[in-house]
Amino acid sequence: MATPYDSWIGRAESVEDVIALAPARAMLATLDDNETRLGPGDALPPMWHWLYFHSYAPQSAIGPDGHPARGSFMPPVELPRRMFAGARLRFPGALRLGERAEKTATIIAISEKQGESGKLVFVAVTNRFSQGGKVCVEEDMDIVYRAAGGTTPAPKALAREAMKPVPPGAWSREVAPDPVLLFRYSALTFNGHRIHYDRAYAMGEEGYPGLVVHGPLTATYLAELPRRNSRRPVAGFSFRARGPLFDGQPFRVQGTPKGDTVALEAIGPDGQQAMTGEVTLA
Repeated sequence: MATPYDSWIGRAESVEDVIALAPARAMLATLDDNETRLGPGDALPPMWHWLYFHSYAPQSAIGPDGHPARGSFMPPVELPRRMFAGARLRFPGALRLGERAEKTATIIAISEKQGESGKLVFVAVTNRFSQGGKVCVEEDMDIVYRAAGGTTPAPKALAREAMKPVPPGAWSREVAPDPVLLFRYSALTFNGHRIHYDRAYAMGEEGYPGLVVHGPLTATYLAELPRRNSRRPVAGFSFRARGPLFDGQPFRVQGTPKGDTVALEAIGPDGQQAMTGEVTLA
């Protein structure tokens, strides 16, 4: 079905950056990783490419939600709410710290759907990250826009004994998101979306019960499980957001290895899946 934004399909932009060491070391601190040592020439861990290749929109070009105003690269979708719905990634190589790299982003599809909350617009973007003329990361991401209105209730936290136990043989980690964690990740990814650090905006304007945990941050916690627990590198990773997570409400990430794959889940305080994913090991 045609949309008013079809002229944006095929639009592309390229950005160069240096995979600097300082953001990666700051990410280690943000994730409470006191074991990993990173230096020039080392491989950038999976999902950490989001620390680079930012869109440096001037302050005068920022929209009311904190994102860059639409209509340049991203289409001018009239729906005000924006979410990162999921992505599929492949890692044919590794970005190396200290070296220059290039990102090329292309809008490959735009579609409209009718959801329970009203009209939805999905924008599919393909990103290619290269170093030395070789593609190191391939990423297909889904951005969804929805109408304003309505509120999101706070999840009803279960008692610890009521939570399903971690499956036998699975890796797991408890995460306690607080405003400092969300602020640090927003700063590292140059993400101005106000739902992650502006409580009055998140609750008053977008109807959330608190600050929203970044979808990419949750996905990073998932990808960290095989990186920290398996000797085999990650060859592919796909994930899908199922529901929001909020500050002040701990959640659990867990990964169950089986052969060449790892089934991943982020479990909210209510025992429900907030994100699911799968890693393919090289």
